[in-house]
Amino acid sequence: MVQKYTIKIWLVCALCLHPLCGQKTGIALMREPKIKGLSFVAPPEPFQGNPMHDITTIGSNWIAVIPYGFSEKGKPEVFYNQSKWQWWGETEAGVLETIRLAKMEGLKILLKPQVYIHHGWVGEVEFQSEAAWHQWENSYRNFICYYARIAEDEKLPMLCIATEFDRVAKKREAFFRSLIREIRSLYSGKLVYSANWDQYQNIPFWDALDFIGISAYFPLRDEASPRVTDLISDWDPHRKMLAAFSAQKDMPILFTEFGYLSVEGCAGKTWNLERCLGDLLVNQNAQANALEALFCTFWHHAWWAGGFLWKWYPEGQGHEGFPEKDYTPQGKMAMNVLQNFYKHP
Repeated sequence: MVQKYTIKIWLVCALCLHPLCGQKTGIALMREPKIKGLSFVAPPEPFQGNPMHDITTIGSNWIAVIPYGFSEKGKPEVFYNQSKWQWWGETEAGVLETIRLAKMEGLKILLKPQVYIHHGWVGEVEFQSEAAWHQWENSYRNFICYYARIAEDEKLPMLCIATEFDRVAKKREAFFRSLIREIRSLYSGKLVYSANWDQYQNIPFWDALDFIGISAYFPLRDEASPRVTDLISDWDPHRKMLAAFSAQKDMPILFTEFGYLSVEGCAGKTWNLERCLGDLLVNQNAQANALEALFCTFWHHAWWAGGFLWKWYPEGQGHEGFPEKDYTPQGKMAMNVLQNFYKHP
């Protein structure tokens, strides 16, 4: 199976490389290796062994450690490190143990604290008064600076300052610029923000960061199981816009999240599919083709820094049901695609 996919990938990439492949785009070319990352799901219970060995075996060189904070819709507070009710992997003890084990295996770490909104989404956060906005800003500042200090103490190479707070980013630019300055005073590594795929051009403070981060769930086509070559063609207008934006900002682009469900139609509007996952048909081929098309589209461009596949369950822990249908490549055809690019790009 691995040999079959290796041949398939090389043929597709050889036939479908874009005209800009290998050309400079105006930014200083990254000399670091591609970030071949996985989004590491915080487990509910402590590890039984070291789950990082499986990650390095497939060729990954980075993981994103993702401790969640929690908010209620409409309430300007962020709760985090709540050992009484949060999963172990999201507590300080779990985060530090995850970092320790990853370092043992030579993995680099993006610390990516995220906020989950009960009955809502971070992209739609809105408050009606300045008092509420200031309360939220103070609460979020405490949340992210708490993790900035951990990132500095652990000498982690990268920290994500926020994920998909795109409406807030546009409305409260002054707050974010002030926050970034404060984080820089606490933390000496690289900084990234993760914008939703349709909002990255509207974020006003890229100049204060080191990477343009994108949750790269660009909808390509709703077809049940499209061909790789068709998906590469669908990527073309997005690739051109991303290349131009990278050149304009003189910054590399990092896919802070990317991935596909293993169901029919997964290359389309994936956020709609998540709502009815139990009713959808498993289609590992659709997931594998979509992943292959993404890699063939971006891998050879110097302005693309790489990314973090969403997502990876350590020791099988942390899934919310239907792991055979969700984003993980574990035990699926997509694993062959991932391994072939991560180990033998």
